[in-house]
Amino acid sequence: MTRRDCAIAPAALARYAVARSLVASATPALAVERLGFVQYDPIRAPACAQDLILRHRVDGYRAGDLDRAYARHPLDETFLHVYGVMTRSDAQRLHPRGDDVVWRVEREHPGLARRVLRHVRGCDAAHPRTLAQALGAGTTTSGWGGASAATTRTLDMLQYRGLLRVARREAGIRVYARAMERTRADSPARRAEALLRILLRLYAPLPAGTLRQLARMVGGRGLDDARRGRALERFESGAEVASGIADRVRYLWPADEDPGAAVVDDRVRLLAPFDPLVWDRRRFEHLWGWGYRFEAYTPPGRRAFGYYALPLLWRDRVVGWVNATPVAGRLAFHVGHAGATPRDAAFRRALDAELASLATFARTAARAALPAGEADR
Repeated sequence: MTRRDCAIAPAALARYAVARSLVASATPALAVERLGFVQYDPIRAPACAQDLILRHRVDGYRAGDLDRAYARHPLDETFLHVYGVMTRSDAQRLHPRGDDVVWRVEREHPGLARRVLRHVRGCDAAHPRTLAQALGAGTTTSGWGGASAATTRTLDMLQYRGLLRVARREAGIRVYARAMERTRADSPARRAEALLRILLRLYAPLPAGTLRQLARMVGGRGLDDARRGRALERFESGAEVASGIADRVRYLWPADEDPGAAVVDDRVRLLAPFDPLVWDRRRFEHLWGWGYRFEAYTPPGRRAFGYYALPLLWRDRVVGWVNATPVAGRLAFHVGHAGATPRDAAFRRALDAELASLATFARTAARAALPAGEADR
């Protein structure tokens, strides 16, 4: 152990993880700022991941509230270690990046990026469909291996490099605009440490091995493996980070937080598969004793949990999962348990309340997914 490491029980870490993550904010923008990052996923089962994440962290949150608030606040959709949204000031720390790597669409369609930039900068905002109609340019391979309009893939590339930003969404489709002018970039080392700070505050308490893995997933121009490694060493050994050992696993958390002060309530919460509480599967298995898998892309016959199983949190324990499937205009719930089912009446009442809450939320999610105007009919 280092001089700062203390022994800590996995149960105490689980309680701390739940208490620090599930803090209510007044608005979606404040929740994004407090978390540091909210992951996006387009699958609606029964709502998209960002809405399922924020319904537990924003008072009175309705599906689509983040999209509605986005254009009014300094937020940016971007790719950190995965795709999501963060404050604009934090997103700027990702850049410059990406211009030292040639994308496939650049090789297949030379000069298209300049044409796309010129087109977007000449209008307030550009929808991918109207851009494709204006510039044509054919197709290319998408990031998932399928076919994509070359103009759409070029928009992805220019957004990744920080030259364009998402101005808003229309029926879930990203609409692009010219990026805001950036302030002077920090050094690569300072940018790396700032991003590590964001990731630690998002996922703490975090196994040290997971933070090392995350460190390899973020970076930018001038940040090679050696510099990234040195930045990680400085960050872990600095005054901002505290650490402890649970079952020979070293955990890290912000030094200004006290894991021993955590208090949780008697509630059931159905979490998104990408919720910060369950994102790190290494931590999940250590703290809760079983392995959860996201199986939306697993062949149906090989699924153990279901298409979009929502981890079931009871107090500070993830005790199972729930699949919510639309049937005849209503949600049908299938509850799975990891180990023994909680027997107390308080759990049954809390589960019933959460299922009813999710059913109501799903109705707002269905309305939010409708094209403009149809939701009001």
